[in-house]
Amino acid sequence: MAITVNLYYTGENGAARKFVEEMEASGTADAIRAEDGNVRYRYFQPLDDPETILLIDAWESQEALDVHHASPMMTKIAELRDKYDLHMTAERYRTDEAGLPAHDQAFIRQ
Repeated sequence: MAITVNLYYTGENGAARKFVEEMEASGTADAIRAEDGNVRYRYFQPLDDPETILLIDAWESQEALDVHHASPMMTKIAELRDKYDLHMTAERYRTDEAGLPAHDQAFIRQ
């Protein structure tokens, strides 16, 4: 069962965007994407909130996420989060193994 965590990083004066730019430029984001069990690690910015960045962080299993949380990447992320004085909120989801119900598929354009 895959696990997805939506992390909202919020700061001031563009700090959240600078955080993401440094995560990408330093190669830290790519290193996380290359970790065993990573399904998705992608940043987005809400159209109505320029001071917040959304990270969609998905893993194949809780075990893969636990290994990631024990990795040196977490120290780097924490250092950058502190550098940019970011605050976070999180939402956690588990993949529905049954997939999208047939009655909902009618609303999806492929």
